[in-house]
Amino acid sequence: MQRLAPALREDDVSHDLISLIKTILAATKEISFRVGQGHLSGLMGSTLDENIQGEIQKELDVVANEIIKDVLLESGYVKAISSEEEDTTVVGNPEGKYLVSFDPLDGSSNIEVNGLIGTIFSILPAKKDCPAYDTSMFMQPGTQQLCAGYVLYGPATMLVMTTGKGTHFYVLDRTHGGFLLVERNVSIPEDTHEFAINMANQSHWQPAMQKYIVDLIAGKKGPRDKAFNMRWLGAMVGDVHRVLSRGGIFAYPSDSKNSEQPNKLRLMYEANPMSFLVEQAGGLSISNQQRIMEIQPSDIHQRVEVILGSKNEVKKCMKYLD
Repeated sequence: MQRLAPALREDDVSHDLISLIKTILAATKEISFRVGQGHLSGLMGSTLDENIQGEIQKELDVVANEIIKDVLLESGYVKAISSEEEDTTVVGNPEGKYLVSFDPLDGSSNIEVNGLIGTIFSILPAKKDCPAYDTSMFMQPGTQQLCAGYVLYGPATMLVMTTGKGTHFYVLDRTHGGFLLVERNVSIPEDTHEFAINMANQSHWQPAMQKYIVDLIAGKKGPRDKAFNMRWLGAMVGDVHRVLSRGGIFAYPSDSKNSEQPNKLRLMYEANPMSFLVEQAGGLSISNQQRIMEIQPSDIHQRVEVILGSKNEVKKCMKYLD
């Protein structure tokens, strides 16, 4: 099995970008340890604070955010960072070449039940003519991403990453502390019989999405003439990882629960990096009939509808929503 850096050099990734990726992964190794020790170190509860998203922060959310923020700002490679847990961007090295956006602990509601959680990250080029405090630097569509990935803290700690030349799987080898390449150029099957969606929101979806899911559930007796299985882990990293591993469609559609905020997932911290991974594996990723990575961001905490996964099934879903 190949180690991380040689594998990245085969994809013609620059030395500085490799060093930045290794910096991010150093932080995720520490987070992996903290997650594993959570029950033993008293980090399983919630804080009394809300993040900018209006969500109560878990103690591990705060710890993970500080770990990643500290290593990135100390690295010298990063001009500024943005985090799901931070109100605004944080200034790094004014001469840094890169911008990093991250969700330090996706799926943190799973912490208490020892469920899947993970770290999602996205790397963009920094603009030389912008000061480090200028948040407009981050207003780049997902097509400008240089690298995107996530680290999944499960039975194995897995890195799933792309630099624009395929999506690859790596596993943390705890015997020497490095990530080893275990599968190159992952390919999502074009057809599927699995879907992942939060059925608790069904009554709030638009009628077209409700109709689509009803037809999936109807199975072989329904208009799709095909049996579907539903899977839902409550953590985007886990559900998208299953899609990348064996196909499927993941959807977090708009809903009417909150008319001022109809969408759940963040464009910069979740939708764009996951879309980059899915597209590089041959899948599709859309939001309101638009390619997610072509959306022009308007805010660092912007939220969007997300439908991604197996190409043919996403296209079928789009026909319902058209």
